[in-house]
Amino acid sequence: MSYNYSSLHEIDEYTEYTRSYDIRHIAEIKHIGLGTYRVLKDLDNYILDKKIEAQFSKWDEQWHKIEIRNKANAEKENNLSSAEEKSLEAKTLQDAVSNILHHTLDIDDTVDWESLKDFRKFKTPNPLNGLPNQLKKLKEPTPPVFREKSAQPNRSYFSPKLSFIDKVIPSFRQKKEDKANQGFNLALESWEKSVKETEAYNVSLQSEFERKLLAVEDGKAKERSHFKELEKEWLLQQEEYYVSQKEHNDKIDVLKERYFSCDQRSAREYCEMVLNNSEYPDSFPKDFDIDYNPETKILLVEYVLPSPSQIPTLLDVKYIAARKELKESHLSESQVARIYDESIYKITLRTLHELFEADQADALDAIIFNGWVEAINNATGKLVNNCIVSIQSGKGEFMEINLAHVDPKTCFKNLKGIGSSKLSGIVAVQPIAQINKEDKRFVSSYDVADRINEGDNLASMDWEDFEHLLREIFGKEFNSNGGEVKVTQASRDGGVDAIAFDPDPIRGGKIVIQAKRYTNTVGVSAVRDLYGTVLNEGATKGILVTTADYGPDAYEFASNKPITLMNGSNLLYLLEKHGHKARIDLAEAKRLQKGIN
Repeated sequence: MSYNYSSLHEIDEYTEYTRSYDIRHIAEIKHIGLGTYRVLKDLDNYILDKKIEAQFSKWDEQWHKIEIRNKANAEKENNLSSAEEKSLEAKTLQDAVSNILHHTLDIDDTVDWESLKDFRKFKTPNPLNGLPNQLKKLKEPTPPVFREKSAQPNRSYFSPKLSFIDKVIPSFRQKKEDKANQGFNLALESWEKSVKETEAYNVSLQSEFERKLLAVEDGKAKERSHFKELEKEWLLQQEEYYVSQKEHNDKIDVLKERYFSCDQRSAREYCEMVLNNSEYPDSFPKDFDIDYNPETKILLVEYVLPSPSQIPTLLDVKYIAARKELKESHLSESQVARIYDESIYKITLRTLHELFEADQADALDAIIFNGWVEAINNATGKLVNNCIVSIQSGKGEFMEINLAHVDPKTCFKNLKGIGSSKLSGIVAVQPIAQINKEDKRFVSSYDVADRINEGDNLASMDWEDFEHLLREIFGKEFNSNGGEVKVTQASRDGGVDAIAFDPDPIRGGKIVIQAKRYTNTVGVSAVRDLYGTVLNEGATKGILVTTADYGPDAYEFASNKPITLMNGSNLLYLLEKHGHKARIDLAEAKRLQKGIN
């Protein structure tokens, strides 16, 4: 990615399977500075990357503004302009909440397909451009300064000076001539030796210069070769970049084509993009899950709504000069409750409007909207996740409404929407449509855990009791979140032993549980079978539980798949977590099996 992530960013990426067996890429992202958290999803990993980049870019802009404001506030502390600035921000935020519905009416919610494509140039420079600078570092050696040869001795310098007597007496003349010749010969011999030494020295200088020159040329040749290899890699990266870019852009074209043919996956993907493009106040969550039935052309939207605590309450900030402090004015509880109810109705109508308006392919005849809220129940003090509004509306009926002039609550009720009289009370309502839990394989279950003693060996207990024990323990595990677990008809064939239903609209769904009361290591075939069952059942996850353990091939196969492997130790821990103790002794169970056989 070309986007530069910072230490303020946290990303946790994983995948899950949708009800239509597609792999959905999920990223849980967080901005440390803002303390903001979001879950982004997409069937295409490339598009998900772009969503992550866009969200972090938006958060970084907000964080940058906050840093600038914090710095300014430190400098303008107890200053009137600081109070005015905070008041303006509060008013802007209150206006944004008030205009949640009207904000979208002036926006074309249809997806701009071309904007989803990537036309950015490959920005990594050709490494070959750096070759000249690298070659400059390899400086050529300085040419040598050779020694000059001394002049050859001149015989005339050694000519004897003859006197009159030397000329008259031959022996005297001969003696001087012999001495002159001897001096010349010695000088000549010394010169010849000097010439040889100079020539040898110059040859040595030339040889060293040529060696260094050769080393530089060799170094340059190696650098050229190295940079050529770098360029080859760069060309491959560039080619891969544009191939990947073309594949992405082609996918957009295919997605567009399939969307207009009302393909289930593409229609769902398109609706996700529409909702992702919708802008809300930063304090509001924007998380959802959708499903689409191409036969009925009904879109089901499970939407995470803001809780009452996420409604901004600040109205005004005044600077009290006498006390040198800022005084804040906030909404009353009744005002917050009224604004919250209005906001929920507006979000509901706005979501329907955005999806219907953006429906270029006429893929939607109706939309079912379920609005979920996670908040503290003031009556019990416990965290609850309740569906507080549910509505089904046909496209034709809805598009006849002039949202610019409606009362949101009256419009919601007129569309036969379901919700309590005071939505701020987070009272749960029954969703119009939800996960189908009907399965003819379900049978009555019985409790086993209370009959287990600390010394009981789970590896040797009755296999049917073992399956009901798992149903009971997992039932306690899922009940804390409003889920339930049912046992299927006993078959002892390794099929589905229990099915859990997790009501969480975003991360929940149907979960297949298989029990393996084994005394030997569980191989990869059992994990493959579970994975096939998960796909066949349209489940979101599979859990395989055994009294033994799994081989490395089993763990490897389960990696990066919606499968959880629980061995004997995990099972004992889960039992103890819910107040039951037992033991697992595989050797003892094997001896009992041999005795039975």
